[in-house]
Amino acid sequence: MSDPATQQLAGTASPEATIVAALGRRSLVLVGMMGAGKSSIGRRLAARLDIAFVDADVEIEKAAGMSIPDMFATRGEGEFRAGEARVILRLLDSGPQVLATGGGAFLSADTRAAIAATGISIWLNAEFEVLMKRIRRRHDRPLLKTDDPGATLRELIAARYPVYALADLTVQSREVPHDKIVDEIVSALADHMGLAGTSQRGAADEGRAS
Repeated sequence: MSDPATQQLAGTASPEATIVAALGRRSLVLVGMMGAGKSSIGRRLAARLDIAFVDADVEIEKAAGMSIPDMFATRGEGEFRAGEARVILRLLDSGPQVLATGGGAFLSADTRAAIAATGISIWLNAEFEVLMKRIRRRHDRPLLKTDDPGATLRELIAARYPVYALADLTVQSREVPHDKIVDEIVSALADHMGLAGTSQRGAADEGRAS
């Protein structure tokens, strides 16, 4: 629920400003599979809200002094996951921000608890076909360096999606302009945060502008 001051602000401010005011020091944490669009959509969401965007994978590579594929190759997945959890915990102290996390980060119960305490989690849910189309463009996905990447991806989806479903919000990532996904996230945030009328006013404003 939003406080009275935020409710008063919601009567005059833009939907984005109202959400940021209600967010306070919390982070908006994007979770989901590789290829779901967490970085590209996250950058647009951060620009819309006029807050910082942070890519956890980039920060992990800075902290380690090497790329994530190299970390997997030289240190193993276990050590990578431990470092990933430490970096995300540190980043969560820097809100408000939009924080894009790696595909396996939300699987950690400790990381999920930290996100719940200091942020709002948003699952970008994408279907298998959408993910495969996007992932084929890149060759830096350590978990998909297998003889059958499609089968591996299906296994990861089966294992991870029930955990991603624990996120506060779910928004479908699909082959539409990313700004449309951002619109849906803003609307879902307004509803989740109890900002009565904010999402409806934003939709009405879009209608007048179009």
